[in-house]
Amino acid sequence: MLASVPGKVKPLSERMRETLRRGRYSYRTEEAYLMWCRQFVEFHGGVSPMRLGEKEITAFLNHLATERRVAASTQNQALNALLFLYREVLERKLGEFAGLMRARRPPHLPTVLSRDEARRLLDAMDGTARLMALLLYGSGLRLNECLQLRVKDVDLERRQITVRSGKGGKDRVTLLPVVAAGPLREHLALGRKLFELDRKADQPGVALPFALEAKYPNAGKEWGWFWVFPAKGESRDPVSGVTRRHHVHEVFIQRAIKAATARAALTKPVSVHTLRHSFATHLLEAGRDIRTIQELLGHSDVSTTMIYTHVSNMGGLGIASPADGN
Repeated sequence: MLASVPGKVKPLSERMRETLRRGRYSYRTEEAYLMWCRQFVEFHGGVSPMRLGEKEITAFLNHLATERRVAASTQNQALNALLFLYREVLERKLGEFAGLMRARRPPHLPTVLSRDEARRLLDAMDGTARLMALLLYGSGLRLNECLQLRVKDVDLERRQITVRSGKGGKDRVTLLPVVAAGPLREHLALGRKLFELDRKADQPGVALPFALEAKYPNAGKEWGWFWVFPAKGESRDPVSGVTRRHHVHEVFIQRAIKAATARAALTKPVSVHTLRHSFATHLLEAGRDIRTIQELLGHSDVSTTMIYTHVSNMGGLGIASPADGN
């Protein structure tokens, strides 16, 4: 735990958690920021952050880059966590970090499946896991966006999915594959039975985002807010402490994709995010413009989406290799 601030009753870790929740940060970000702050304190022998400053922050970040050799994104997350601690919780201004060594960000092209490989992967799956993988690939969803889908955000008639509070807190609309409509309709019918069992048992409603639970206390018991992919049983909500039905755990689909990769005899390292990469690349190869793909993916900057042009062009430059003759 983080050390307490002199003169304050609440531990610093508790104050930071409260500040993060007031800022509507995700639970995942909350846990990551607290983890980095704990590691920062441990790195400096348990000394309170109140007695540390720019020099100590720089030393910790340099340790991450040079000794632990973390990725650039990991070092940036640690920096953001410490900036949040000092600026938002301790209300302390920081100067420049002299001598800060940035972790290198080597060029990295995402792993992308061919259309045949994607089909083989999906064919090696069944049930709920296959439906989730179909949406990850066919709709370009991020893992958490798929896990946190609500019934009200799936439009089977217009064949579209509304992603609420995606990365960066933004909403967007993306595709609902035609091939997923039938299985999804059947899946929701089964989910409705689970929802009705919860209502008969007078179980607490599902968790609602941010302050909606206080504003609409009964909304969590409405069908529209129910999870598209609900867990089989109840579990304790880490934020509210209420025992209720959550969505399926991320490990469920991660393990299913790993097992399907082996069954499909795919040699590429396939992860959940590989399906999203494949979604973007295959749309690009089909002639869809980069701006449309950017909107479907929810990228803030088109330069992020442009990475897929490199993946796509590698096999389709339109140039004959000299080894292939004239």
